[in-house]
Amino acid sequence: MAFYSETKVAPRHVTSEASVPFDQAYKEAIEKKILPGYALIAGGRDGNILYSKADGVASLKEGETQPFKLDTICWIASMTKLLTSVACLQAVEAGLLELEKPVTETLPEVGKYGILTGWNDEKNEGIYEQHKTPVTLRMLLCHTSGYEYDWFSPLLAKWRASRNEQPWTGPTVEDKTTLPLLFEPGTSFRYGGSPDWTGKLIERVTGKSLEEFMVEKIFEPLGIKDLTFYPKKREDMKDRLATLSTLSETGEAPAKDASDQDMLFGGTDCLGGGGGYGSAQDFFTFLQAVLRRDNRLLNSESYDELFRPQLNDEVKTALNEYLRSSPAHAQFLGMSLPQEIEKTWSFAGLTVEQDLEGRMLAGTHTWGGVPSMTWYMDHKAGICGVAFCQIMPPMFPGVLALHEQFQRAMYAKATKGEQRE
Repeated sequence: MAFYSETKVAPRHVTSEASVPFDQAYKEAIEKKILPGYALIAGGRDGNILYSKADGVASLKEGETQPFKLDTICWIASMTKLLTSVACLQAVEAGLLELEKPVTETLPEVGKYGILTGWNDEKNEGIYEQHKTPVTLRMLLCHTSGYEYDWFSPLLAKWRASRNEQPWTGPTVEDKTTLPLLFEPGTSFRYGGSPDWTGKLIERVTGKSLEEFMVEKIFEPLGIKDLTFYPKKREDMKDRLATLSTLSETGEAPAKDASDQDMLFGGTDCLGGGGGYGSAQDFFTFLQAVLRRDNRLLNSESYDELFRPQLNDEVKTALNEYLRSSPAHAQFLGMSLPQEIEKTWSFAGLTVEQDLEGRMLAGTHTWGGVPSMTWYMDHKAGICGVAFCQIMPPMFPGVLALHEQFQRAMYAKATKGEQRE
């Protein structure tokens, strides 16, 4: 996945002065050809909409003129993980899965190589030890299983190369995610493909595809039609599908068409960690339902588990050190949050443990997706929001700076009781 391992960390090139209204900043980004198009929605726990707008174009392909709308279908990448977490807890409620049960009975591929502790360059082979702790569903859901994405790990890149394989390629979860572990399960944090395994776990215990399970348990109860793993098979989506655009490797405009990139690298499975597609308006419908703890999705105890910080002190320290370990980690995983702010992890995603003045309150959950997209749920302020676009490099700081301004403006509207637009 070369755009991760080789991409230079991009500088910010978007106006971020507080004196510039956030909607004007987005407009300027379109005018400067930094951002082809976007959709923003924010609202409250009570069901109100604080802000809703889309602008720009859905594609830079030659001859394409379709505007970017609230129902434009985007690759949501790692925003899929929240859907998969909810689906897993639904399966737990149904007695199909257990959080503490080792998953190898159903997923024998998990941990099959043991822990890759180093590399023998002379022999071009790994150095391994057997893990002592079985991998559980809880570990998979909070990235403490020992797995890391192979495109993010130099050691796993060597392992792939020794097998004449490319990182994160192939059609199935098994192809992409059957990897060595990098630490004893439960003792550290690395961001990886564990949610792909949790999606596969649901498929194996139910006999249904992850999409079929989500349609039955999430989409239909909420009246959602615009979330899927297979948009090209949907006639009602083909004309609404946005394409990727990219700035230069260092984030320089103008953005150019990148629609020829296969962002799933041959994937044909339902990839619970990053294979979803959907519209801003329907993902927001889902997000707002989760914020209000809609009982059509989960019961009260399951929502408590979804939102509860999952990391002990040792692993929380590992998470925060991981986010600060390199500029690439900060860009791809830091969600434009100050590095000095302590974070932890829940099944819902990254959890902010301190107030960020004028932006969000402690306990806010947030995550995003590769093409510079974000979502957040501020439980204390009672608001949530989504920012959709399809621009690379991954999690481009200039665009995330825009999303931060959006979050700050919505926080001000919610806390000042401003009128709905």
